Amino acid sequence: MIGGLVSLVAGSRLAARAMAWAALAGALLLFLLNLRRAGERAGRLAQRLETMERTNEVQRRMLEAAADRPRDRDDLARRLRDGRF
Repeated sequence: MIGGLVSLVAGSRLAARAMAWAALAGALLLFLLNLRRAGERAGRLAQRLETMERTNEVQRRMLEAAADRPRDRDDLARRLRDGRF
């Protein structure tokens, strides 16, 4: 009985059009959800890149400061006397 009703509804032109539109709407919905997910992922990657760039900049400045540090106490005293420190 149920199989007969399903075949009757699925066999009609109106039901076929409705199923085609439903399939199109479902595909569009899945596309939009995937697009949203990809956008969120791109946002997270951009944020991670920004954080990494900031971290690298700080580390670079630390290395530059370490390269310019006084080598020993005498060098420190000389710099302090000259006012270069």
